[in-house]
Amino acid sequence: MSLRGEVCVVTGAGGFLGKRLVRLLLEEEKLAEIRLLDKHVQPQLLQSLEDCRGKTTLSVCEGDIRDADFLRKSCRGASIVFHVAAIIDVNDSVEYSEIYGVNVKGTQLLLEACVQENVVSFIYTSTIEVMGPNSKGDPIINGNEDMEYSCALKFAYSMTKQEGEQRTLQAHGEMLHNGGRLATCALRPMYIYGEGCRFLLGHMGDGIKNKNVLYRMSKPEAKVNPVYVGNVATAHLQAARSLKDPQKRNAIGGKFYFISDDTPHMSYSDFNYVVMSPLGFNIQEKLMYPLGLLYLVCFLMKMLCLMVRPVVRIVPPLNRQLVTMLNTPFSFSYQKAKDNLGYSPRFTWEEARQRTVEWLASELPRERERIRAK
Repeated sequence: MSLRGEVCVVTGAGGFLGKRLVRLLLEEEKLAEIRLLDKHVQPQLLQSLEDCRGKTTLSVCEGDIRDADFLRKSCRGASIVFHVAAIIDVNDSVEYSEIYGVNVKGTQLLLEACVQENVVSFIYTSTIEVMGPNSKGDPIINGNEDMEYSCALKFAYSMTKQEGEQRTLQAHGEMLHNGGRLATCALRPMYIYGEGCRFLLGHMGDGIKNKNVLYRMSKPEAKVNPVYVGNVATAHLQAARSLKDPQKRNAIGGKFYFISDDTPHMSYSDFNYVVMSPLGFNIQEKLMYPLGLLYLVCFLMKMLCLMVRPVVRIVPPLNRQLVTMLNTPFSFSYQKAKDNLGYSPRFTWEEARQRTVEWLASELPRERERIRAK
């Protein structure tokens, strides 16, 4: 179902996924207006969208996701909200009050703004990390939405994203001020890669410092299924189209969907190698240290950080949950998203890989220069 003539809000519009979603909406739909909501929106982003903007109005909404009045003004007159904005933190480097304020309180305030301003559809960008893995490293291979998996989350990021997702799904069916009903759903993408991925840049920078040899932080058998950013954007568009369809709205609302694509299953470290080997990078054959030793180092670093915290806050580069995540087989099927949302990957693995390699190649000289300048 078309979104023609609709007004939508994209939170986190200046970020990695948000920018890609805005461009896709412009390319695929004839929306009346897209509101780009973020703390700051670069003028270059608007300039880069001129080639596909058509007659769609692009409005910039700069402000804090924790500001209720700002959110109400941003949602006024809109019919769809894509809530992409979040603090992503895999090292627990952000204070819990900050990440909770954005990922949970910000989500709740945005949902309340939707009710007050009669926004009918709300799509929440969740993450695979709300699922785990658990501390024992129990694997999941080609998991689905109906399976049970016991996991007590430890990361502030995963805990706050899980709570944000729960609040979103619980809000499905809430009565709007005009008597209508809010429809919500959540998308759980795998690790997202592609042009603009800061994690790939970080791994490339580490490889440059290590004489063009990438560090191995994942066992080869710890296979996951990363997903290309362009396909995650496609899933968001399909979710919005499905929520607009009266025949699908109640069936898919209040539910979450795993989003993956046809990227081959491989470990995180081997994925880095696959997209960076064309640029001349090699990879360590074995883990930097045995897994047991890595866990011991994580424990000692945690104890040290706790001891000095009254004086200074130190963020360890590794923690047990991160090591477990990197070394646990953890993959999921997108079959339910295909059946219920009509999602299918827009980009093949070959296309996604080629686009990612070309982007990394364009960034490589700058990254080398940045490291030399330090």
